[in-house]
Amino acid sequence: MMKTVKVNFVDFWSDFDKTNNYFYNLLIRKYNVIIEEENPDLIFFSCFGQKYLKYKCKRILYMGENRRPDLSACDFAFSYDYNSSKRHFRLPLYSLYIDHHKMLDELEIKLNRDEAEAIWKQKTKFCCMVVSNPDCKERIDFFHALSKVKQVDSGGKYLNNVGGPVESKHEFIKDYKFVLSFENGVHDGYTTEKIMEPILAKSIPIYWGNKKVSKDFNGKRFVNFNDYASQEDLINAIIEIDQNDELGIQMIMESTFSPDRLQHEEEHEKVLEHLSQVIENNKKPVAQQYWSYVHRLKIKWASYKRKHWSK
Repeated sequence: MMKTVKVNFVDFWSDFDKTNNYFYNLLIRKYNVIIEEENPDLIFFSCFGQKYLKYKCKRILYMGENRRPDLSACDFAFSYDYNSSKRHFRLPLYSLYIDHHKMLDELEIKLNRDEAEAIWKQKTKFCCMVVSNPDCKERIDFFHALSKVKQVDSGGKYLNNVGGPVESKHEFIKDYKFVLSFENGVHDGYTTEKIMEPILAKSIPIYWGNKKVSKDFNGKRFVNFNDYASQEDLINAIIEIDQNDELGIQMIMESTFSPDRLQHEEEHEKVLEHLSQVIENNKKPVAQQYWSYVHRLKIKWASYKRKHWSK
């Protein structure tokens, strides 16, 4: 009989499904999982609120955004970060995206020569982006720089030049050879779904962001901003591929992932192992001990000030 575990999920993104997500779907392999909002044994929380603070049970943080995980607030953390702590495991946002959209098989398909040639010939347009966030200066600067050389279509809310925001990003980008795939920010290990979407459309991502992205994705399958000394050099490389079908065909025939990347099912096993260790550990919740310790320090500090600084 499987052990029953009461869990809750708080402070996640707006459309987060408590009974159909990466962690829930792993836990039910080993446990009888009950969603318990008031008195859970364990909560999972992210960075979109502070509801987690009201819980005194064990806490597991998932940080998908470009922010460093605070290990003092949780018993264990999953994030994009290369953090060697025993209470942390690297799980970038793109891994959750793969599971949520059940796209692993499609990402692992390798095109043969005839398939790649036929797909490349159908790509009648040069380059596009689909962006709503105007805050990434590098992305916007490069959009304008590349647009001076050849038309770049913008299908998002920002800098839209195709008659309004597109309904389906996938349907829009599949006709383009290249897709601007810039993260909203840069940090080692921070990789979202942005590089995968063009690969799914059999297009070539022009990537900017995680400088270690080639540890996760095959560097021959995309154009990496960080591989070029200047914006001009990058643009020249893109134009060369655009004008030489053989180069483009060879790129979309490449495998998606780096051989250094942990296999997806092995990643599942390791994540479930860490979750089990938190659940089976009988020690008091780390976060509760930490805040108790901080509280005691504050009391001692206040007492010290009254004793030594009072007049």
